[in-house]
Amino acid sequence: MLPPELPPLPALTRAEGELIDRYLDVVDLLGRINPAQHGDTYRGLRAAQALVRKAAELRDALALMHQRGETELHAPTLARALRVLDGERRTARVTVPPRSDN
Repeated sequence: MLPPELPPLPALTRAEGELIDRYLDVVDLLGRINPAQHGDTYRGLRAAQALVRKAAELRDALALMHQRGETELHAPTLARALRVLDGERRTARVTVPPRSDN
């Protein structure tokens, strides 16, 4: 049995697609660094080192959009793209987990 088919990505410009990809790269690294999540310091260190490069790539994607005259972010469309690419789960790793009543 095949897994359920994901909804299609909304139509994005190449620059918007790059923005989404770089944003999720940064989010994934921040999730690995999050001190409220389980992990070890070496993993966090490696993620922090990679974060510098990925943050620069995110900046470059935004700068390119601005230079091309794409001055507005179309939030509903970009949010749909993030949902298709599992952005809700990926961004949840960046937050502080809810308290557990132990």
